Amino acid sequence: MQKRMVRKLDLEKALLEITPHPTPKAYLEQYTIPPEVAAEILYTATYIYDDIIDKTIIDLGCGTGRLAIGAVLLGAKEAVGVDLDKVAVKIALKNAEKMGVKEKTSWVVADIDAVHGSFDTVLQNPPFGVQRRRADRKFIEKSLELGQRIYSFHKSGKRNREFIKRFIEKCGGKVTSIFPMQMIIPKLFEFHTKRKYTVEVDLYQVEGKTCGTI
Repeated sequence: MQKRMVRKLDLEKALLEITPHPTPKAYLEQYTIPPEVAAEILYTATYIYDDIIDKTIIDLGCGTGRLAIGAVLLGAKEAVGVDLDKVAVKIALKNAEKMGVKEKTSWVVADIDAVHGSFDTVLQNPPFGVQRRRADRKFIEKSLELGQRIYSFHKSGKRNREFIKRFIEKCGGKVTSIFPMQMIIPKLFEFHTKRKYTVEVDLYQVEGKTCGTI
């Protein structure tokens, strides 16, 4: 169990050491969470809401493991990362070894539909549904099935916020807080015309255990 409070700046520096995906796929919307944003969500979940230290964590769509590894660095009991991209999961495993958290992390190559179990906290940066419509709904449903507390990123905007809140409630969850944030995304794909983009996002904190049939 992590005893000493970690400074946010130190956490950012550690997360910066985690190797991102070398060949992200546009159709999977594989945008790595910037280290400062990952640090913000982890810091909030850890020290304001007590949802990380000595908790079981699952990171859905984990990519190369930034959120799961960060959670363990802050004192999580264990963290499981799930992603259908074999390359991402292989890099996540190497990142866990590099960061000294291999023994407290597990990595699974699978679609999130295959995941079952119960976790204290779900962390996720799901597809926003820009490339594949409704891709984010699947993550919302699964997170509510698996976790007691969920931290989930979604595209910002009034209409989007109203829809996501309504969808979460329909699934039996309860939105307890929404934190507006910004992600700086570098040029990754051919259709990107700028060197970097600022994306407005919302971090949803959600309570819920079971998502019923919709």
